[in-house]
Amino acid sequence: MSTEPHDVHHHHHHKNRHLAERFEHLLSVVMVIAVVLLAVGLIYGLMNTGSTPSWMP
Repeated sequence: MSTEPHDVHHHHHHKNRHLAERFEHLLSVVMVIAVVLLAVGLIYGLMNTGSTPSWMP
């Protein structure tokens, strides 16, 4: 009888740790995707701009 609350508490802690690990992995993947998109946008912008930006007179 005393092992049941301990087992439930241990399972709950493991679930939170697993959720934190999934969140860290998802966050790292999102950061890598954001860096790649910014790099592609920078290269595209540098290749398609002239001597002056289009919004300047």
